[in-house]
Amino acid sequence: MKALKRLFALLFVLSIAQFTYAQTIVGSAHDFSGDNWNNTGEICIVCHTPHNADISVTDAPLWNHEVTQATFTLYSSPSLDATDLGQPTASSKLCLSCHDGTVAVDNFGGRTGGGEFITGNDLIGTDLSNDHPISFTYDAALATADGGLFDPTTTNSGLGGTIQDDMLLGNQVQCVSCHDVHNGSGLANLLVKSNAASALCLTCHNK
Repeated sequence: MKALKRLFALLFVLSIAQFTYAQTIVGSAHDFSGDNWNNTGEICIVCHTPHNADISVTDAPLWNHEVTQATFTLYSSPSLDATDLGQPTASSKLCLSCHDGTVAVDNFGGRTGGGEFITGNDLIGTDLSNDHPISFTYDAALATADGGLFDPTTTNSGLGGTIQDDMLLGNQVQCVSCHDVHNGSGLANLLVKSNAASALCLTCHNK
């Protein structure tokens, strides 16, 4: 009987743990359903739409928000060995369509001229020179040329597969390499995994 009670107690704890870590966008920093500028009361509609999506950005996921037209100041460093670093592309351009501060958060569904803009620590701006570079190819060749990076095709990401499988988009580093916009991990700053003891950084950087 005691063994059975212990088993039920263990199953209960495991079920609570599973619930705790199975996070969603609901209640996260990207849940705008309760904001007064979002009169739809919906969560997904600020970024996504099932119909008439904006296809101006490659592989945009049914995009419903105004896309930034800003020209960004890019990261530059003598230690940067990536040769294809350019203006933000793919999902990173979509992220910056709120976080660069040039596009109103409430410019969605074809609306322009909104008045709600990101401020504070969430405002990245158009100067990316002091931010981690994005929109560049990270492959075995770059890892070899750099000498301080792990091979993304063979290195475990800690998320179930390789770095290439789990953290790159089209073999490129993008904002989603480190941030899960849908809050799947439930971690602060929408990180894809904990950065305790620089664990997230050390996934790719061989230091």
